[in-house]
Amino acid sequence: MPFFSKPKYSTVSPPKKKDIPKDLYVRCPKSGELVYIKEIEKNWMVIPKSGHHLAIDAPMRVKSLIDEGSWEECDANLESVDILGFKDSKQYVDRLAEYKRKTKLSDAVVSGVGAMEGIQVSLAVMDFRFGGASMGSVVGEKITRAAERALEKEIPLIVVSASGGARMQEGIFSLMQMAKTSAALARLAKKRLPFISVLTHPTTGGVTASFATLGDLILAEPEALICFAGPRVIKEGTNQELPEGFQRSEFLFDRGLIDQIVDRRELRDRIVRFLRAFSGQPLPAAANGSANAGGD
Repeated sequence: MPFFSKPKYSTVSPPKKKDIPKDLYVRCPKSGELVYIKEIEKNWMVIPKSGHHLAIDAPMRVKSLIDEGSWEECDANLESVDILGFKDSKQYVDRLAEYKRKTKLSDAVVSGVGAMEGIQVSLAVMDFRFGGASMGSVVGEKITRAAERALEKEIPLIVVSASGGARMQEGIFSLMQMAKTSAALARLAKKRLPFISVLTHPTTGGVTASFATLGDLILAEPEALICFAGPRVIKEGTNQELPEGFQRSEFLFDRGLIDQIVDRRELRDRIVRFLRAFSGQPLPAAANGSANAGGD
């Protein structure tokens, strides 16, 4: 039985003026239509008509999932350091300073404890604006601590991933986070506490190869790129044409890597239903209508 009825969304008519202020309207990458930015923000950054999912920052993601007034952020003071004295076209310390200034975050993950319809959860959300949410020592540490909080409080863990992979500026210290986060999740699994992993666009590299695909339940947003090596790299390495939609969430769902594909606007309700099922609570009657891919 489907979990929800497909809601109807409205959009505004695009303006006729040639010069359109960039901060008022957004052009949908999928349909090309112009949509009023305030309309999209109320829709959790999903284009109402086409359903295209635009990028969403970590604070907005937390707001979309957690009960108002219940959020308690943790480890907000953790910051990356330049262990290797790394420099490419810029010093790593300068890049970090720029990311912090632009995002108002200390690193690429926001984590804490909150409630979802009264159910306490440990939540960690990656923010792609901060260096492509690459996984350095702080990202790995915050994900690990989120798992340890879930273990200590005996509550579910939810991680929303979006990442370009390992943070090259931290070398082996970055790669070590793959093992550290996986070990923390193994301890959580041993205590039979649920871990829900939500994959968003894009989730790649070492994040995909570690905690992101270790969930007891793996959900993904529509058309998200989910992979270790990207399609361009694979195509150049194999000299072969890749299947249509290769490494997108729909492609991976058909092959069993993902349990369900969930529209962002329905994500909170869907997760709550699973949390209730995990805890043995009775589920409310499912709404009539058709669900998206993997909705049954």
